[in-house]
Amino acid sequence: MDPVFVAVGFLALVIVYETYRRYTGISLADVPGPESPSFIMGNTKELYQGLAAETDFKWQAQYGNVIRFKGPFSEDQLMISDPAALRYIFVKSTYRFPKQYERRIVSKMISGKSLFWADGDDHKRHRKVLSPGFGASEAKALLPLFNDCAESMSNKWMDVITNSKEQSVMINVPAWLSRATLDAIGEAAFDVRFGSIDNKESALARAYSNMLNDIFGSPSSKQILFREVAKYIPIRILEYFGETSNNPRVQRVREVASLATSLAKQMVTDKAEMLLQGKGSRDVFSLLANMDTDAKAKLTEEELYAQMRVILFAGHETTSNTLSWALLELARHPEMQSRLRAEIRETEAAIHARGDAEFTIADFDAMPYATAFIKEVLRFYPVVYHAYRCAGNDDVLPLSQPITTRSGKVMHELPVPKGTRIVTSIAAYNRIKDLWGEDAHVFNPERWLNGAAKEKKATSVGVYSNLMTFLGGARACIGWRFAVVEIQAFLTDIVGKFEFAPTDKSGRVRLEASGVTTPTVEGEFEKGVQLPLRVSVALRTEKAY
Repeated sequence: MDPVFVAVGFLALVIVYETYRRYTGISLADVPGPESPSFIMGNTKELYQGLAAETDFKWQAQYGNVIRFKGPFSEDQLMISDPAALRYIFVKSTYRFPKQYERRIVSKMISGKSLFWADGDDHKRHRKVLSPGFGASEAKALLPLFNDCAESMSNKWMDVITNSKEQSVMINVPAWLSRATLDAIGEAAFDVRFGSIDNKESALARAYSNMLNDIFGSPSSKQILFREVAKYIPIRILEYFGETSNNPRVQRVREVASLATSLAKQMVTDKAEMLLQGKGSRDVFSLLANMDTDAKAKLTEEELYAQMRVILFAGHETTSNTLSWALLELARHPEMQSRLRAEIRETEAAIHARGDAEFTIADFDAMPYATAFIKEVLRFYPVVYHAYRCAGNDDVLPLSQPITTRSGKVMHELPVPKGTRIVTSIAAYNRIKDLWGEDAHVFNPERWLNGAAKEKKATSVGVYSNLMTFLGGARACIGWRFAVVEIQAFLTDIVGKFEFAPTDKSGRVRLEASGVTTPTVEGEFEKGVQLPLRVSVALRTEKAY
């Protein structure tokens, strides 16, 4: 049969089905939103080919926190940043809004049957098994390890700087931070020392380097269209495509998946031997391995390898990018950098005065400006800017503020039909002026000190300061406590020792939309993740001691 005829027939069926559903069920057509420039592509090119969240902010300013936009073939989709609607989706009705089908397929290709892939009862089972390894006490126990990894990287920077003629060097900070945080998560989660800081040719570090840009960055119109219509393609066909396609992006996925799975299997073998010898430590894997037999049986071997893969990647990539954006803001705002360093040095002096050598969690919590700065970085630069969901049934979303439809009707809640695809905009929620102040689109740590940021809101959503950066509810980032402690440890160490200044490329840094927000330089996408800063040793004054 002629494949063109099959494709045309398939497309005709899709259009007929969508038209039937649109005119016989709940309609979103009256919800305000942008006009569609294309029947075939809808608004998807504008949404997915710009900078991370660039379109979200534009639409939010024009239409508010509930937006109807067009997917391919004029399908109505929603972008949601309204706090009450997000709470309903993520906290109150988590499993009524599953992840979108085709995005679960991609997740499975990258990390296997992991917590990211799981939904419904599978997700509950995975979460129950993994949660004991990611509690508050476990995160606190890892602080010395995070301190050591930060210090190892700082020592490398110190050597490079002191050996330079200018006593300062241009450093591509994400490249270093990615390797350092990979070492940190390897040791924290699996008691494995990758040595990426010392060896930039580490196979795993190379495989992960620029991975998300290679797979998701700068998508073509054809790639966007394929991803959007993939929900109509049977799962086995999609899996076959993933296993056999010569597409460079798909090949990149297979390359990383193969290496990470092999490493996971080796780590399981090595860890089993160590546990038999009674050498298990408090890493995540040991905590899981020491659970009772019934609990361990709840994860299959395939699922265990998948959890290891996703912890390795997500556990370092998100943190390294967050730290990179933090250092860029410090380079852009010398007054913030000086204030943060002074607070770090003052706390350091108090630590030495009491006879200790290392920062504790209590010390971090006692630094108000550092805490405010970190919260502002997490608000302004959410690494994951979108979360994609689908209405599992006809449902009704509550709204924090009523919306006025295009026909003038005022709605205090929004009926959504089964199958509605929803883009929840984490970035747009983090910029709502009613929550974060009139200057929500300005990087300003002061909002956390002067009361402009409403952390205690009537509608509680996120797990950390009510930001959506780590999501909320049962699908909140399981490692968010690890991430916060690690960011505190790294930022305290490197800002206490080094001074950061912009380079001629700093003004051209882009928030690249690659599934996560990665830094690249305008006109140099092919060079991958870049954020070059001028780094020198920070002078110590008498006051600092």
